[in-house]
Amino acid sequence: MRAHRHLGGLGHLALVMGLSLGGLLSGPAAAQSNIASKALPVTGNAPDVCAIQNPRLQAGSQVNFTGIDGNTLQILQFTDPQTLAIRAARITVAFAAVCNFPHRLRIQSENNGLWPTDGRVSGGASGFAYAVPYQAQVTWDGTSSSLRTDGKVRQLVQQVVNIDEPAAGDISLSLDIAEGASNVAVNAPVLAGNYADTVRIFLEPR
Repeated sequence: MRAHRHLGGLGHLALVMGLSLGGLLSGPAAAQSNIASKALPVTGNAPDVCAIQNPRLQAGSQVNFTGIDGNTLQILQFTDPQTLAIRAARITVAFAAVCNFPHRLRIQSENNGLWPTDGRVSGGASGFAYAVPYQAQVTWDGTSSSLRTDGKVRQLVQQVVNIDEPAAGDISLSLDIAEGASNVAVNAPVLAGNYADTVRIFLEPR
């Protein structure tokens, strides 16, 4: 999961130094005529930056997930051992983040669901699921957005929302796999294999 950065923008601070030249002279008019000043601008560059830290588990949000291993989430029991239908699973993770300019939040699913890692793209047996849909819910700066995958076509899908102000805090991401989720029929048995998807979150210029 990545953070995109965009540079630009200047901040200015003018520092005025007063220089007193010459010796002591009597009278206010003489003293006034011996005062000179020079403006010395001081400049700094505060670039437009968005940054996202590594995910951390939200306490009490974990159902049928083993937790976080680096940036990977592992489902504990993917299918019911009796019916081979998908077991429900849910988890919420948080990312510390900051973006110092108005920006947009983009959430992306690489595969439009959990698909076999061996590259299969269609069902090989009637009535068996060969991809698993899920829902992702992301909250940032008081704005929520949902991304629903359906597993019908293996393709990139995404959702974009504009944020009208700089923001700092936590991005909250919830992943929810429904009981019996399937790309063919609810509670359909799932073909054997390892299933995966990659979820990406972007904070980026609009």
